[in-house]
Amino acid sequence: MLTDTDIEQTTAGSYFVSNYPPYSFWTPDHVGEVFNALDRPPAPGTPLGIYLHIPFCRKRCHFCYFKVYTDKNAAEVEGYLDSAIQELTIYSEKAFIGGRKPGFIYFGGGTPSYISSRQLASLVERMKRLLPWDEAEEIAFECEPGTLTEGKLRGIRDLGVTRLSLGVENFDDEILKINGRAHTSKEIGPAYRFARSIGFPQINIDLIAGMVGETAGNWRECVRKTIELDPDSVTIYQMEVPYNTTIFKEMKIMGQSVAPVASWKTKREWVRYAFSELENAGYTVRSAYTAVKNPATTRFVYTDLLWSGADMLGLGVASFSHVQGTHFQNVHEFETYCGRLAQRTLPIYRALTLTTEQRMIRELILQMKLGKVRERHFADKFGVHIWERFAGPLSLLRDHGFLTAEADGLRLTRDGLLQVDRLLSEFFLPEHRLALTA
Repeated sequence: MLTDTDIEQTTAGSYFVSNYPPYSFWTPDHVGEVFNALDRPPAPGTPLGIYLHIPFCRKRCHFCYFKVYTDKNAAEVEGYLDSAIQELTIYSEKAFIGGRKPGFIYFGGGTPSYISSRQLASLVERMKRLLPWDEAEEIAFECEPGTLTEGKLRGIRDLGVTRLSLGVENFDDEILKINGRAHTSKEIGPAYRFARSIGFPQINIDLIAGMVGETAGNWRECVRKTIELDPDSVTIYQMEVPYNTTIFKEMKIMGQSVAPVASWKTKREWVRYAFSELENAGYTVRSAYTAVKNPATTRFVYTDLLWSGADMLGLGVASFSHVQGTHFQNVHEFETYCGRLAQRTLPIYRALTLTTEQRMIRELILQMKLGKVRERHFADKFGVHIWERFAGPLSLLRDHGFLTAEADGLRLTRDGLLQVDRLLSEFFLPEHRLALTA
């Protein structure tokens, strides 16, 4: 993992670490454990969140690895939203809710802004009836600029959305086209400016470093234009090519093992440049992926709470959930998802209940993405002193210049933060680390 033999070329596979243990350990055999978790009252003080997957898009991006659909008609979209409400209805009657109200709600996709204002308003009204949002700290909503009109933005704002995330990715029309994006550069500015004018508390811009066809000059221009817009936060992901993407399918046809995107070294340098320019413009780097203009007021509650052990209901096809230490995922097929819920049956496909040690490791590796880990959190919650429990991997990363020890824990250096996802397996249990190379 840390050797100098890493050729740094981008090959197929998933690089971003979103959970632990790896998904390959989640199986249908463990689904019964989900219902045990749902039927227990919640642990005191555990936050609750909701994620709703809206899997509809105008086009499928060539790098997209999410479950999305571009061929569903209005009736199918409506039926899917009804199914999501039925799913939330079933959960709302379970003991694990325990009178809790959601602390965060996240509309992801796909493209949540693809559906109509009427559908959104109806959806939110029905969700609030089941689990009121009056105590929610954050309501996040992903958008594709080309789906936004002034009317739709007003409708989204009226829903109470506090964090609007614009999937810009790049400002160059040719690069957007090559990568299969549906929007064009001319749609970005008007959507952003109107969203700003109607008072969204937080507007985030998403960028991707290393897209097909991208150059250093283009990247610098994307950073410049982003800073010129002056968003509240900027999220930057380094391009990866999972196996279920159009890019990988084309690579396979051509017999190519290296993806037609920038190398990992190049992508890291581009993100380093972006972070430096953002810092010069007054932003603060808050995680491996995000810079914020005002860290005192701008957070991403979804990750802050989820990465610290919050419960989260993942509604929708292929969505992921975490409840009382049990991970689970819904079925992947649109028809199966809707069919199960028509019968008032939860559409759960696979699951895994974590041991206490696995829960501790999960929180450690996810919090490392924030660039700083507080030892007190792990001592209080798990009775573990991380510098003792992980002496080997922490010393290794420190010797390579990826982190430093602090009085209250550890802090990743900029070099460590820029490649944190490739470092995290150092903390996996042996059986999980071996599975990555199996």
